[in-house]
Amino acid sequence: MSVPSDDELDVLIKARLALAGVDLNQLPETADPATGAPTRAQAMEYLRTFLGGSKTAGTRPGGRPAAFNTWHPAATGADPNALAQQLDAPQEYPSIATAWTETS
Repeated sequence: MSVPSDDELDVLIKARLALAGVDLNQLPETADPATGAPTRAQAMEYLRTFLGGSKTAGTRPGGRPAAFNTWHPAATGADPNALAQQLDAPQEYPSIATAWTETS
């Protein structure tokens, strides 16, 4: 499996952020030492490095994209699922879904 190009990584990053409701356009275009907020370019490069690895000689060796979906805390104690990550994303209106799924 080959590592995606920077353009392909940009498409993936922007799509994932859009799905999560994150707008990188709210970041400044130039560095602001007063707030310490990263610039748009810095944030995109960090995310590219996370997904594709550090760029060396014009190529990326591959990063850690599996970290998005495969990390689970170590199971300790009597219940091995006690610390497992929730399988479903948080819901905006959980009371509605609770009413549909409650068991009596």
